[in-house]
Formats: sequence, structure tokens, C-alpha cells
Amino acid sequence: MDVLLTTLLSAPVLFFALGLAGALFTVDVRVSENFSKGISLYLLAAIGLKGGVAVSKEGIGEIVGAAASGVLLSFAMPLIAFALLRAMTSFEKREAGAIAAHYGSISIVTFIAASTVLGEAGILFAAGMVAVAALMEAPAIASGLALAGRGGMTPAPGSRVLKVIVFNESIFLILGAMVIGALIGADGGEIVAPFFFDPLQGVLCLFLLDMGLKTGDGLRRDRRVLSPGSLAFGVIMPVIGAGLGLMAAYAIGLTVGNAVLLMTLAASASYIAVPAAMRIAMPDVNPAIYTALSLGITFPFNIIVGIPAYVWIAEAALGG
Repeated sequence: MDVLLTTLLSAPVLFFALGLAGALFTVDVRVSENFSKGISLYLLAAIGLKGGVAVSKEGIGEIVGAAASGVLLSFAMPLIAFALLRAMTSFEKREAGAIAAHYGSISIVTFIAASTVLGEAGILFAAGMVAVAALMEAPAIASGLALAGRGGMTPAPGSRVLKVIVFNESIFLILGAMVIGALIGADGGEIVAPFFFDPLQGVLCLFLLDMGLKTGDGLRRDRRVLSPGSLAFGVIMPVIGAGLGLMAAYAIGLTVGNAVLLMTLAASASYIAVPAAMRIAMPDVNPAIYTALSLGITFPFNIIVGIPAYVWIAEAALGG
């Protein structure tokens, strides 16, 4: 209950609710695309740097098993999501394939929120877990494109899709920032902290305000996202992901904090890297469909209900 209240009453979550309410009530509050893009890049760079600095002190031994598990989950989760979407919703095969890819990939902001909750609860975790997040982007895109192909989709030119998978800006920036953080170490981290680390929570509030606005817009644009099957999928899929993440964490002996982060990554859905890939590979699929599901249903579920539940379950299962 304490973790739930801490999450619900945190400034980032309240700003998300503010943006969502503004969009649903059609209040004229807008965030420019350039500003939104800048915030996204800032968050990716800051989290990558922070993780890299931590890796320079801690090493990577603690996260090798988590990284391998994360990659496997990223490949497998779209298969589960695709089957559920075809059984529970009216989405066509191409649409289901595009949506499924989002549920094998990750939400970096959900990861940040879980890290914040763990920090406030005094639960230790490896800062290098951000590398696991980065590694879970590309496999899901590949799986989603394969599933979409089964639906009769003519894929976009392979070189363009490959570029998005391998050199996606999210993957490139977060991994590149991690390398920089590892190279500059703790001393270099102290120098950049006033710009990259200290303002992180405030910038996250602005980002989630924007996410709330986009979520509300997406929910209003495509009502199929509000069908009983879609709503159920948006909640069931993160629960399945968290369960698989917990089993993997138990099998490889992760600590409670690292287990919570792996569960959160497996439960989250992408809204940055995968949409970019899907717009190239499947330009005829309405982006509002997959962004509204990942942002409108799964994202708030994880932020409000999921993360507190994952902490409680991981502590109960792993003896924390």
C-alpha cells in the first residue's frame, strides 16, 4: 500500500493524469513536437549516462543473466501478444503484428518510474540494468515484422528496416551514452550531474504531461482501442510479461530490485523505438492504434497499478 500511494502521488504520475485529463476534456494544452523530441533525447541520454557511470563502478557481471533473459523475452513476447490480439480483438493481422512488436519492446519511462520507486523504497538495484532495456528494443521489432509478414504484408525495403532495428535513435543514444558514462566514470559523472542527473525528475514530469496529452488524443481517435477485448489485452499482456520476467529472475537468481526492473521491462510496451520502425515497415497501419494501446492502457496500468504490484510480488517470491 505504501508503494502504491508513493507511485500514485508522485509528481510524474500526477502530471501524466493532468495531461490525460486535458486531452480528454479537449483543453487547448499542447507540447510542440520539437520540444517533445528534445525531452525524449534528454531522458535517453541522461539514463544512459547514469547507467554507464554506475557500470564503471559496479561492472557488468551482475546483469549478464538479466540481459540474456531480456533478449529472449523480447523475441518471445510478440508471439504471445499476437495470439492474444487475434483471439480477443477485431484487429487485422497486419495491425496485430504491429501492435505485438510494441509488447516485446520496452518503455524507458516506465523503467525510470520503477527505478524511482525502488530508490524511494530503499531497494537496491544495478544501475547497469539500463543496458538490458536497450537490448530489448531490437528483437521485438524483428519479431513484429515477421508476424506482420504472415498477415500478407509486403515489407518495406530491408535496408531501411534494418537501419531502424540496428541504428534506431533510441538504441543508439542510450547505448552510446552508456559507453560515454563508463568512460568518464564517477568523476566525470559529477561534472555532468547538474545538467543530466539532478533535473531528471522535473524533465520526466514534463515528458509525462506530453504523454498524457498524446494518450488522450489516441483514445479519442480510434474507438477500437476502447473495446472490451482491447482493454482486456492492454491489462493482461503486462501481467503475462511481468510473470515471465519474474520466472526468469528467479531462475537466474536476481536480487529483488533487479527482478522488479526485469519484470517492469517485460511488462511495458514501447512508444518510441517501435513506432518509428512500424511507420517505415507498415505505413498503411494507423499509428493511433498501437500508440493508443501502449500509451493509453498499458502505460497507465503499469505506472499506477503494475509497478507497486511487481515490487510486492518480487519481495514475496524472492524473499526480499
